[in-house]
Amino acid sequence: MRWMFGVTLIVTVAALGTFWWQNGMVSIHFFIATAGAIFGAIMLTAALMGLVFLSSGSGHDEAIDDPFADEVDR
Repeated sequence: MRWMFGVTLIVTVAALGTFWWQNGMVSIHFFIATAGAIFGAIMLTAALMGLVFLSSGSGHDEAIDDPFADEVDR
């Protein structure tokens, strides 16, 4: 997560820099909302993918009880 935090900061700064370079200073609220959206989306994606790999690697995926395992596919 640490390296993903760093990548997220770099991507966010690059995106905001590109917006500022192309459009100038639109509104401080635009830049705050854009930074929050980019940062939140990338970090949430990284956290959820980390949980998927943790669940798969620790055996939690195989430990569930499938109530429909003995039924025939229709």
